[in-house]
Amino acid sequence: MHKKKKKRKRASMKATKSAIKAVSTWVKRQPPKVKAFLAVVSGMAALVLLRFIVHDHDNLFVAAEAVHSIGIAVLIYKLIKEKTCAGLSLKSQELTAIFLAVRLYCSLVMEYDIHTILDLATLAATLWVIFMIRFKLRASYMEDKDNFALYYVLVPCAVLAVLIHPSTSHNILNRISWAFCVYLEAVSVLPQLRVMQNTKIVEPFTAHYVFALGVARFLSCAHWVLQVVDTRGRLLVALGYGLWPSMVLISEIVQTFILADFCYYYVKR
Repeated sequence: MHKKKKKRKRASMKATKSAIKAVSTWVKRQPPKVKAFLAVVSGMAALVLLRFIVHDHDNLFVAAEAVHSIGIAVLIYKLIKEKTCAGLSLKSQELTAIFLAVRLYCSLVMEYDIHTILDLATLAATLWVIFMIRFKLRASYMEDKDNFALYYVLVPCAVLAVLIHPSTSHNILNRISWAFCVYLEAVSVLPQLRVMQNTKIVEPFTAHYVFALGVARFLSCAHWVLQVVDTRGRLLVALGYGLWPSMVLISEIVQTFILADFCYYYVKR
């Protein structure tokens, strides 16, 4: 009886793998426009599912921060266990530390809540990773591969923040800082993707970290989209007027799509 159950289980797993492989092969053969359409449909289906499963959509934002923290924990495990930072982008970690520090400042002066504690923990872990790469494991750092110029993202984000920021009653410096961290977070992973592109080898722990970022970004994007749907657009009014409300949603969507392709191949593999 036990052997029969094992056989049925193996047959079921084999059938599932065959089905996944068949779907994956079919998707791979489709033209880019069809793939983009399928990605949009899959994203919308996931949003609908989350709307019915998660009743308090603020939990999605907390979950996004938690998943980001898990990603950082994976990096810490890699650095401690393997004693190497090969495949990691120091510049991505520095951009992450910058937007977390700015967001932590904004959270402290504008709306102190659970996100403040999560940001503080994630910032502390990120700073530790930066310290390890810069000083303890410098010999294994692929500096020649980590060649993404930071001013390509810092300057545009700063200019955009000055031009388009919240129209709330807070101090103008705080509002610009808030906008800056939103824009910078959207593109902070670009140096890491450049390193992976340059090395043409994705180290497992680094892949887990980037995948965690992708999941975190999707959850954060889902939080904003579902909040807008549930409030029938009133949330956009609460965020202010002008282009800022739209830029918040666009930033969330951009960072989700930046990582969507990597996440697809990660799951497939």
